[in-house]
Amino acid sequence: MSLPKSAVRLDAEHILRPIRIGDGAALARAYVANRDHLAPWEPTRAESFFTQEFQERHAQECETDAASGRSIRFVIESDDGEIRGRMNLNNIVRGAFWSADLGYWIDVSRLRRGLASRAVERVAAYAREELRLHRLQAATLLHNIGSQRVLAESGFERIGLAPKYLRIAGEWQDHLLFQLLLEEPLSPRRERP
Repeated sequence: MSLPKSAVRLDAEHILRPIRIGDGAALARAYVANRDHLAPWEPTRAESFFTQEFQERHAQECETDAASGRSIRFVIESDDGEIRGRMNLNNIVRGAFWSADLGYWIDVSRLRRGLASRAVERVAAYAREELRLHRLQAATLLHNIGSQRVLAESGFERIGLAPKYLRIAGEWQDHLLFQLLLEEPLSPRRERP
């Protein structure tokens, strides 16, 4: 599977690029800085998750998964070299499905600047043009209105409710499911809910 040849500029300060070996220290700093911000939206994390060693192993796994076509995981990097968010295409499936799951987060200091929307749109275009996928799916907690707005603005449609879908913050929690059909052209942008 081919990865983007170079970083994609999202705005005057940020780029989007695949995770690479050597990102462990920056990933660890990003997760430590956003620990409280991300805790309500992610699985419960062990202390080792926040270390450079753990994150470097994760970066190596990301490169292996990308080479095998299982997933492609990106970082949003600011011009100072710090990681300010993640965009993930996980569970890439071919066969009759041609689909992937989209997940993401943005640094607490970068919220409400349109960064997530720009990055989602770039990743969706990559999934369509380079991976030739048919569909992206995303899931949000019921009360994650910000993420639901990002998805709607990027053309995703709400398709259902999944009870006890993921174990987040230590509990099985219901999620709203969204999809984006990656047809030519991409689905039109939707108004905010």
